[in-house]
Amino acid sequence: MATNSRIEWTEMTWNPVTGCTKVSQGCKNCYAERMAGRLKAMGSARYRNGFGLTLHRDLVELPKNWKRGRMVFVNSMSDLFHKAIPTSFVDSVFDTMERADWHVFQVLTKRSSLLRRYVNARYVDRAPPHIWLGVSIEDRGSLVRLRHLLESKAAVRFVSFEPLLEALGQMDLSGIDWAIVGGESGFGARPMKREWVISIRKQCRKYGIPFFFKQWGGVHKAAAGRKLDGRTYDEMPSPVAAGTACFKGTKLGAFAAG
Repeated sequence: MATNSRIEWTEMTWNPVTGCTKVSQGCKNCYAERMAGRLKAMGSARYRNGFGLTLHRDLVELPKNWKRGRMVFVNSMSDLFHKAIPTSFVDSVFDTMERADWHVFQVLTKRSSLLRRYVNARYVDRAPPHIWLGVSIEDRGSLVRLRHLLESKAAVRFVSFEPLLEALGQMDLSGIDWAIVGGESGFGARPMKREWVISIRKQCRKYGIPFFFKQWGGVHKAAAGRKLDGRTYDEMPSPVAAGTACFKGTKLGAFAAG
């Protein structure tokens, strides 16, 4: 199961796993859970279990069939490092990502300690630079994920501050290659304040990190838009900064760090 994505910072989503369980405040109004419920109601065979964790073994090698290089968000409808996913299955997903090295794979998790443990066990030096590893951080209580990411053998590290739920204060972002910021969207969305976003943008400037502002969010996110102080921020890591030439044909051809 793969689809062209409307997520602003990627091109495709690839979901060899669907379903998840809540681990923190950022999960409260999970968009994936809502979507899974709708797809189940529509009779989608992939979502017969709703948002229950489901492995789709027939999709593991799917990216090998895509000839053009793309930016691929891995498990937009789950979390690859969920503790209930067998390590052998995670191995098979990483095997595919390693072999399909003409794509850029974006792996995002809230289970940062499991990411660190897995990546550090798999790689002697570092992960391949076309496999980007990231963590979600929504509040001060989840800042430990930043440390776990920095302690991992990732070649390209990114942080998604979405949904941003409070001011995070000063952070050590050395070693981070990309930052995404966004507010919560949909029914029950909790508001995001401008000063929280500005603080992260300033820190990104301090560390020379590309800054991507995804959205203000809210119940009607399209109406709120995604401009910050009259400007759209679509900054992404450059191919040189990421240390690989595999980005030809992806969004990196259009976006660069500002």
